[in-house]
Amino acid sequence: MADYEALKTAVISGKVAQVKEATQKALDAGTNPQEVLDQGLIPAMDIVGAKFSCHEFYIPEMLIAARAMQAGIAILKPLLAAQGGKPRGKVVIGTVKGDLHDIGKNLVSLMLQGGGFEVLDLGADVKPERFVDAVKTAQPHFVMMSALLTTTMLAMKETVEALKAAGMRDKVKVAVGGAPVTQRFCDEIGADFYAANATGAVTKARELLPV
Repeated sequence: MADYEALKTAVISGKVAQVKEATQKALDAGTNPQEVLDQGLIPAMDIVGAKFSCHEFYIPEMLIAARAMQAGIAILKPLLAAQGGKPRGKVVIGTVKGDLHDIGKNLVSLMLQGGGFEVLDLGADVKPERFVDAVKTAQPHFVMMSALLTTTMLAMKETVEALKAAGMRDKVKVAVGGAPVTQRFCDEIGADFYAANATGAVTKARELLPV
């Protein structure tokens, strides 16, 4: 029988070796890989997100926990793919054109994966055309854009316009975030939602997933 409490504790504490060991033990005991994800890794990251929201955890602790969670996902991923396990949803994410900052974007990406989403991370300095191409190819539920500089925020608007021009805007939900970004700016450029942090991005993505 899988020891999910040990697995969750290892993730929350950021203990990579212990996460690998607990994940492998669960599999060796005959536990379904999807169950290990749903009962162990995802709830652990939910706890991490809750701790961040109430200021028990800060970005370093979240990153450490998320990397530990990734160690478990790396073990589960090929097994889930082999049995046809479906992700909760699919996200294309990137830092917009002209902006090389990626710590916040990376954290959102890790938290989304910890929340059961499949994530296509385009990296930093992503042009609108690359977002559009990724939407055409991957057919995600969400496009998430990050900007840390006020001078690069307009690239978010350009990306929304590019999605419209390509006839793809109504096929995907657009999210924006980053230090200078606000709900007002989100509304002005016609994005679907704004998230102030990684936890908020995951929560809102879950709420907006089609049933």
